[in-house]
Amino acid sequence: MIKAEFSASLLHFSNTEYMIHHNPFLSLSLSVGDITQKGYEKKRGKLLAPYIPQIQGVDPSLQIEHRIQTSSQVAPPGSKQNKPRAANSRDECFRSDLHTEAVQAALAKYKERKMPMPSKRRSVLVQSSVEACTPPDTSSASEDEGSLRRQGRIASSSPYQAHPSVEHWFNRVIQGSSTSSSASSTSSHPGGRPHHATNTTSASAATVLADLMAHTQLGHAPPDVTGLSERSVHAEHPQVASVRGLPRGYTHTSVMETVDGVPVNSRVSSKIQQLLNTLKRPKRPPLREFFVDDFEELLDVQHPDPNQPKPEGGEMRPLNGEPLGVVTNWPPSLLASLQRWGTTQPKSPCLTALDNASKPIYTLTYGKLWTRSQKLAYTLLNKLSTRNEPLLRPGDRVALVFPNNDPVMFMVAFYGCLLAELVPVPIEVPLTRKDAGSQQVGFLLGSCGVTLALTTDACQKGLPKAQTGEVVTFKGWPRLLWFVTDGKHVVKPPKDWHPPIRDASNEIAYIEYKTSKEGSTMGITVSHSAMLAHCHVLTQACGYTEGEIITNVLDFKRDAGLWHGVLTSVMNRMHVISIPYSLMKVNPLSWIQKVHTYKARVAVVKSRDMHWSLLAQRDQRDISLSSLRMLIVADGANPWSISSCDAFLNVFQARGLRPEVICPCASSSEAMTVAIRRPPEMGVPPPGKAVLSMSGLSYGVIRVDTEEKLSVLTVQDVGQVMPGALVCVIRVEGTPYLCRTDEVGEICVSSSSTGISYYGLPGMTKNVFETIPVTSSGAPISDRPFTRTSLLGFIGPDNLVFVVGKMDGLMVVSGRRHNADDVVATALAVEPMKFVYRGRIAVFSVSVLHDERIVVVAEQRPDASEEDSFQWMSRVLQAIDSIHQAGVYCLALVPANTLPKAPLGGIHISETKQRFLEGALHPCNVLMCPHTCVTNLPKPRQKQPEVGPASMIVGNLVAGKRIAQACGRDVSQLEDNDQFLYMQDVLQWRAQATPDHPLFLLLNAKGTVANTASCVQLHKRAERVAVALMERGRLNTGDHVALVYPPGVDLIATFYGCLYAGCVPVTVRPPHPQNLATTLPTVKMIVEVSKSVCILTTQAIMKLLKSKEAAAAVDIKTWPLILDTDDLPRKRIPQIYKPPTPEMLAYLDFSVSTTGILAGVKMSHAATSALCRSIKLQCELYPSRQIAICLDPYCGLGFALWCLCSVYSGHQSILVPPLELETNPSLWLSAVSQFKVRVTFCSYSVMEMCTKGLGSQTEALRLRNVNLSCVRTCMVVAEERPRITLTQSFSKIFKDLGLSSRAVSTTFGCRVNVAICLQGTSGPDPTTVYLDMRALRHDRVRLVERGSPHSLPLTESGKILPGVKVIIANTETKGPLGDSHLGEIWVSSPHNATGYYTVYGEEALHADHFSTRLSFGDTQTLWARTGYLGFLRRTELTDASGERHDALYVVGSLDETLELRGMRYHPTDIETSVIRSHKSIAECAVFTWTNLLVVVVELEGSEQEALDLVALVTNVVLEEHYLIVGVVVVVDPGVIPINSRGEKQRMHLRDGFLADQLDPIYVAYNM
Repeated sequence: MIKAEFSASLLHFSNTEYMIHHNPFLSLSLSVGDITQKGYEKKRGKLLAPYIPQIQGVDPSLQIEHRIQTSSQVAPPGSKQNKPRAANSRDECFRSDLHTEAVQAALAKYKERKMPMPSKRRSVLVQSSVEACTPPDTSSASEDEGSLRRQGRIASSSPYQAHPSVEHWFNRVIQGSSTSSSASSTSSHPGGRPHHATNTTSASAATVLADLMAHTQLGHAPPDVTGLSERSVHAEHPQVASVRGLPRGYTHTSVMETVDGVPVNSRVSSKIQQLLNTLKRPKRPPLREFFVDDFEELLDVQHPDPNQPKPEGGEMRPLNGEPLGVVTNWPPSLLASLQRWGTTQPKSPCLTALDNASKPIYTLTYGKLWTRSQKLAYTLLNKLSTRNEPLLRPGDRVALVFPNNDPVMFMVAFYGCLLAELVPVPIEVPLTRKDAGSQQVGFLLGSCGVTLALTTDACQKGLPKAQTGEVVTFKGWPRLLWFVTDGKHVVKPPKDWHPPIRDASNEIAYIEYKTSKEGSTMGITVSHSAMLAHCHVLTQACGYTEGEIITNVLDFKRDAGLWHGVLTSVMNRMHVISIPYSLMKVNPLSWIQKVHTYKARVAVVKSRDMHWSLLAQRDQRDISLSSLRMLIVADGANPWSISSCDAFLNVFQARGLRPEVICPCASSSEAMTVAIRRPPEMGVPPPGKAVLSMSGLSYGVIRVDTEEKLSVLTVQDVGQVMPGALVCVIRVEGTPYLCRTDEVGEICVSSSSTGISYYGLPGMTKNVFETIPVTSSGAPISDRPFTRTSLLGFIGPDNLVFVVGKMDGLMVVSGRRHNADDVVATALAVEPMKFVYRGRIAVFSVSVLHDERIVVVAEQRPDASEEDSFQWMSRVLQAIDSIHQAGVYCLALVPANTLPKAPLGGIHISETKQRFLEGALHPCNVLMCPHTCVTNLPKPRQKQPEVGPASMIVGNLVAGKRIAQACGRDVSQLEDNDQFLYMQDVLQWRAQATPDHPLFLLLNAKGTVANTASCVQLHKRAERVAVALMERGRLNTGDHVALVYPPGVDLIATFYGCLYAGCVPVTVRPPHPQNLATTLPTVKMIVEVSKSVCILTTQAIMKLLKSKEAAAAVDIKTWPLILDTDDLPRKRIPQIYKPPTPEMLAYLDFSVSTTGILAGVKMSHAATSALCRSIKLQCELYPSRQIAICLDPYCGLGFALWCLCSVYSGHQSILVPPLELETNPSLWLSAVSQFKVRVTFCSYSVMEMCTKGLGSQTEALRLRNVNLSCVRTCMVVAEERPRITLTQSFSKIFKDLGLSSRAVSTTFGCRVNVAICLQGTSGPDPTTVYLDMRALRHDRVRLVERGSPHSLPLTESGKILPGVKVIIANTETKGPLGDSHLGEIWVSSPHNATGYYTVYGEEALHADHFSTRLSFGDTQTLWARTGYLGFLRRTELTDASGERHDALYVVGSLDETLELRGMRYHPTDIETSVIRSHKSIAECAVFTWTNLLVVVVELEGSEQEALDLVALVTNVVLEEHYLIVGVVVVVDPGVIPINSRGEKQRMHLRDGFLADQLDPIYVAYNM
């Protein structure tokens, strides 16, 4: 019995119903037991096999519902018992609100995951609501507690132990994030039904479900390791935390533990933790294939899924429209119709224009249209001239610039041009100079050679004017003459003048503009014959009859508005009621009222107009739509038009609207009307709908959705092909093969009524207007060329045309196609009206890292709160993820009314995309989800297992050409004053030998000499200090003394005073009086750590150290003895101290590294003297020389040059304190010029001050006679990779002042050896090489050509100093490396420091930094490890000794490198990319935290731009470094801390960020 019922129900497919899966038997037989997708298909196939053949020519994978009201519906299996339904209830599968419901159901499948909400500074909020501002952190933790303590790097007040359970959880949570991680929740696989409800048909059920899910803590979520679950709206079951043995009830505190179990008081950390919790492994295609992207960075290639649906139907056959009817009195041209009606029916109304109050202001009759067009034609041809030449000749193009509320003037101008045989080019009225897309329209006008623009008087008055009173030339526009077509400007033609009325030819009649996906504007040319044929075709398809009344809501300048309301209407002497856009905005019901008033038979609208009238219809009771025989829906091809049509019908059916008069149509600018549903009286088959699987569509295959109603697209047909046309569907890419019957392709049309070309673009024209479709065997299907319509669709049963999208909106994401309009529809289904404006959502794709990425931009309502908007955004992401199985890369909300508008409402998509990519959208909310959608990152690199020494040597010699080692000049052979080992002896000797020889000259800010010291003066000052130390300080030999002085001669004198007395000096930078709170603790720390028993300083600083302000920063009672050296008595020292051995400690050199570690290194007397000797040899320093030094004198090479070298070599040093440059940036360069200095030293910060402060003042400096041609070498003292861009711009700027391009070079030194490389005065110029950045991440050195992609320029860091040996070693195995490898630079030299005195916070900092040996090879030499990565290259150049020159390249500090995805990154490379990405980024610093890359950018611009940076930063880091940014922090300029050497203190920044002390403008957590 059941069997019979089944076959019966299937047999009446042909007449009423074509629905496979809603058959009760089939569904019941399939719902028994759990069945897999594959099993389901198999079973379904078996059950249906006997009946398939009976349905001829219909593709079984389509589901069509014929919309006949009487047919009874088969009840769907909504529940287990099949309840009978009312006869006319439409099947719920086709309800147009289905999408909304599907979205709600999809969202219900997600538990409310807590996503970290971005934090935003109050001033950036759109409106300042109290809730939206996050309260500042209440915990007033001291700096130490608030900062993250990496395994004991930074001082911490209490030694916390790392707790294993925390670490364990961190590893669990993070496991996915180091590869690429994903924030998408469970994707909706076929068959994934919501757990808790069997029937989610009604929206209320979905919401109940959503609530239910939100309250259920799913078991597999990782515990909240933050211990800080910020309470969300839904109560979550608190996790039982055993973090650091906290008591059970103690979970909701503000303690967060870092990896080492150190508490961090901050909101930031908890948000990062939330972020980590939301990141899961990304969806990866099941099979992975890789292609080599140039090198071993293997980008994941999205391999087609083997289970993806493939088209199975036969090849489609081209489809013929019905033949064009032969009409006896059909006019030979459109102008002949105009003449006929204008002369025979002059009183007949042609066009009625309305004002904004919906009142008719003017009705143009056919007589008036004819006479006014003639007047205009005559005037244009005869009354416009330049130098007695007529301005226009037949065939010239003329721009028509008419506002949308003046259809009458437009119509007269259009037909006036046609009568004058001119080609009208209708365009929009440009309102401002910066209209969206206006520049492109200018290009179009220029390429069409337009010189004249016609407009109305009112419009001309409204256009922006230049000073001369003429209309301005818009950006990108040609120079135009503006002509006003109002009555007083046109002339009546003489009696004997008649316009030529020719038969329709292939000459161009008019040009219609269209904007492409990329934003360029093209002009589509339409010939007279095509224009006439199109009118003929429309008349036949729509059954237009003479004298009909039609209301037109569309833009009459182009598209359907022009075709129906200006051209075809004249052909049939119809009366058009034109409804302007401005009236629709005021009164959305106006068009319906006019249909009612005028008893219009036809209305031409867009689905938007139907939607608007629904919102306003409540006020109107007494209107009737019964007169309509056709409601043409011009955008019937849009996916959301179906819901507008259905909703409109539901409401207005009661007002006389018949369901069958709704006629969707599909058209394109190139092919004009492609298909239209015929009016009911033509006896065509009834309309159909298809419910298609979104997943199938994304593979270009038509599959009727079988079981999961969540991800479906319901489409309505757009009727039949046009009369006389031949239509086929072809593959979207590549050769235009015909599609199969169940495949989606681009619809192509061959007919006499399409456009003929893109004006002036022959190549594109050939591609679009002259396509020859071919069968699978490659044979052309017809000798006629076809026009591509850019509509994607298929031909369904009954030869109905279905459109599922447009080429312009097509986004191909990892091999699957998604339609922008479908994504918009999904976003709208997430409770849209509350937070965003319905019509103001733009969806487009941007190309990032070799794939398209989806971007959604919406306008936010001003009353939506931050919380609400964020909630809405996260739900949109989930909905799109569920329904389209596609991740959204970026979702941005912008303030209301800020998106660029298309001329008649709507969004200018290409302009929006342009602004997004330029960082000019100014969003107020941004959510980036790169973790979800970027699935083609290279595989993380696996470290190779270690190999033994032997194979390693072999391997190295094979891989690199030679072992990487090099050395400076050999100094052991040189016989020069070896007797002076001690600096104090040298000074004593100079004071006797050359007492008056000047050693030091100190300049002040004005450039005048503030202080000098000759040999004997320095010696005497040092003696006084020594006496004071012994007598007043009662110090013993070997005591440590802190010298706290401003840069100057006092500092040098007290240094030698200490040596004379046998004490160990420690130079310390004085605290900054305006900033004691941060600078004084460092002074105190150095004094304590160095165990100084006495502080020598000036009176002023002594007062400062003991002041009330100082007491607020440190404990001033614990200072050691403080002596001021301002007025010391003149006493001679009985004898100068002689150290027993040269290995004795001479001085301590304290500094803070970039990673924030304070360390003092021990310099012996031997090392000190060797250092001076090396520098003397390298720079050829003699007593007759002068050098200028603009460096800080407290540590490293700066200290050595300032305090030691002049005394050793006897040259004169001109000292320029860098601080003085802040008041006088030209001080240093003026001094160099004034003293004609050949050798000068500076720091990067000094160089930066000069480039920024003097860049524009070179002319002024030249007038002050600043001349830098004397400079032979200008060396930048640095402990980092050379900053090429800075040194190059410095050279370039000051080239005008005579600076040689070869002069600037860099030095390299570090803690273990302050001077490893120094350019010096002789020897080859520094060389620059270009490295492959991708190879570098794998510690390989691969040279590439300049300018090649992924290339990184590196300059050598100067020449290796005499006596210095350098080798490159593997950081892990400590074996020597070949020169094609990146490794740690190890150095051996007589002036290596002898060890750390103490390292604050890292007592165990290993002796092997100073004395380590290679694990094989030369295992005897003692090396010091610099902690810097670099490589050596043998160059083609020869050095002074005639040997080939070895260049040392420093890549960066080992401590600073980021280990991400198994590769090694250098922060500066990422930072360089980021700074390049937007003009407002002033500075950038990156660091990692729990495997997330955090990028901090300083915004130099308005805070509105802050959120623009998020996407640009994420894009550039993905593109150039294959890394996903976890957090983007936008801060004010000057927030990133920089030390005295101008190096970024990234670790301090990280601690500040985690302790919430940065006051960021915006923090974005990328999902």
